[in-house]
Parts: sequence; C-alpha cells; structure tokens
Amino acid sequence: MKPFLLPILLALSMTGGSMPVLADITRIAVIYAEEDAPVPENLPGQLNGIDNYPGIEVIRLTLKDLEEPRLGRVLMLTAQRGGAIRLAAAGGSIGPIAVLYPDIGEPYRSVFSKIIEGIEENAETKVASYAVGSNFDAAALSGELKRRDIRVVIALGRNGLRAAGSLDREIGVVAGGVLTAPENDGRNGAILSLAPDPALLFAKLKSLSPKTQRIHVVFDPRQNAWLIRLARDAARAQGFELMAQEAADLKSALALYQGIFASADGRRDALWLPQDSATVDESLVLPLVLQESWSRNIPVFSSNVSHVRRGALFALYPDNVELGRNLAASAVGLASGNPAVRGVLPLRNVLTAFNTRTASHLGLEPSAIQQRSFSLLFPEQ
Repeated sequence: MKPFLLPILLALSMTGGSMPVLADITRIAVIYAEEDAPVPENLPGQLNGIDNYPGIEVIRLTLKDLEEPRLGRVLMLTAQRGGAIRLAAAGGSIGPIAVLYPDIGEPYRSVFSKIIEGIEENAETKVASYAVGSNFDAAALSGELKRRDIRVVIALGRNGLRAAGSLDREIGVVAGGVLTAPENDGRNGAILSLAPDPALLFAKLKSLSPKTQRIHVVFDPRQNAWLIRLARDAARAQGFELMAQEAADLKSALALYQGIFASADGRRDALWLPQDSATVDESLVLPLVLQESWSRNIPVFSSNVSHVRRGALFALYPDNVELGRNLAASAVGLASGNPAVRGVLPLRNVLTAFNTRTASHLGLEPSAIQQRSFSLLFPEQ
C-alpha cells in the first residue's frame, strides 16, 4: 500500500503576530493513517523535499491525533499568532502520467530505460511510456493522451521535449535528459538538466584537492550562461575564485586554454570542463587540455564521465534511477497543482567517476571514505 492513505496537508501560515522569532515559519501538518506511517528516512522524498526549505517545519500527525489534544494545540498556536489556516487536499487521483522518450538505439536506450525505471518507482500513479522518433505523429500522440486523460507528461531527451512542445498548452510538462532548453519548452514545470550542479563539483574538488584556490572555465554563454551564474555563487560560497572566460567558437576557446596554461600554477589552480560543444571539443581541446594539465600538474575535473577515462581527475555523472525518481516527484507535484520548482535546474542526482592514475600523478591520496564514494574507477581495475 502506498504511503499516505489520507495525504492531506494543513498549511499553517505563520504570518504577522507578536512573536518575531517565529514570524517567517510555515508549519505543515502531514496527516496519515497509522498503518501507512511513512518510513522516517523516506519522508523528505515523499514531501518533494519541502521540509528542507528554510522557514518550513513539518509536523507529522496520525488520524488518531485528530481526536486528541495535539491537533488542538497546533491550531491554538496558529490562532494566537493571528495566522491563517489553509487546508490543501493533496490526495485524490491525479490521473496517469506519460513519459515521452527518444526512440533510439543503445547505449542511450538503456540510459532512458533506467530513468523510466526511477519514474515508475516514485510516480505513485500509472505511467504510460511512449517512444518518440524524429518523425512522430503529433496529432496521434495528442489524441492518445487525451483518450487516457493524461494531464502531465515527462519529456526525456530532445525528441521527447520536441514532442511535448506540440501538445495542448493545458498539459503540464516536466523535462529531463537534456543539458538545457528554452524556458518555454518546460512550460509550467521543471527542466532537470544533465549538467551537474557546480556546487557539487566544487565540493568534490575541495575534498580531493584542498590546496586548490582558483577554478578556470571556458564556456559559450549561449549554452551555459545559466550554469555559470550558479557556478559563481557556488564558488563564492565555498571559498574559490572562479575565472570564467567566454568563447563563442573553437578557435577562441583554444586561445583561452593556451593562456590559462601559460600562467596556471598547479599549487592553486584547477580547470573545469563543462558540457559545452563550442569550448570542449573532443578531438582538439581535450587532448591539449589533458596533455598540458599532466605536464603542469593541474587538476582537471569534468561534467563528462568519458573525460575521466582519458585522464581527467574526476567527473560527476547522472544517477539515472534517482533522476527518474526526482522527475516523478516533480510531475506529481505539477499534476497536484503544487509544482515544487520551475525553470532549468542543475543535476543533483549524481555519481562520481575517478581516475586513480591521475590522482597519483598529482600527489592526491583520497581517504578510504572517499574511495568508497566512487562509482567508477579508471584505469579500469
């Protein structure tokens, strides 16, 4: 039986009043039947992570509590504060969710299959999956979704996003399996990017190479301006100096990389390779970067797992099942009228690939705990 047989949220908005310490706290009472009591460690996921937001306090109540003084005390506290009590029903049927994914061969088909596996595990409703080719029939797809009363779709990959863009505006869209997309492609839902969150990349760098103080990155603003904005905030928060340089084409990117290596100091500098088709070319840029970084003992970390196989120190890459679960949670929130987030979001469901040979060359020795956190090791053992 699914958790939260009676998933009713009492949003107790603590606004105004005479107690400034609690002025900005919102208390949310989650009411459920005792036999459906959620496992404590699963509760944050079931609430779409709302309990992690600043100023949010989650109060757990069973149906039995409704007959006892505990609920009365909660309501009395709100009344004393002069706050409004709003009852929001989060239960009821949200209908099935559709997944639109690219009709593509291996190895990418297995990637999307894992994402769909995570969606099905966490959707708490029926999931209908549709493989979409490059020449899909938009009218037939729209008719099928209407017939099944599907109001929210999860669009995976470019083909899935393109197919979702052809649907009626009343259908909500959550997107994933893409690096980025125009805001209107995600319409009224989230776009969960495949670009790892810079905050996670920088935290991993700090743990592996504590001496590093400055991070260099070359990027195309047409592709990654949104990501670099996040990177600047993350670098500032973690005590790094971020040297972000713009390049619109391969020629200018190569010149910037050569300038970086001419002055970089392995004792304090590192280079980040984002997923950027204009500035991180596999045949010209990557060999240059890896050769120069090796000879100058400069750590290179990447947002592309294949770079670790070729010599980058580490990369973060998608945990596809967890990404699917996150997409499902976003879709359920959107279908319930309570979307948790909107716009393009970086990837936070990540695994780590690590190159032991590069680490040894750089004189880095990860701890036993760090070694256990690596999901892929290169050279392959």
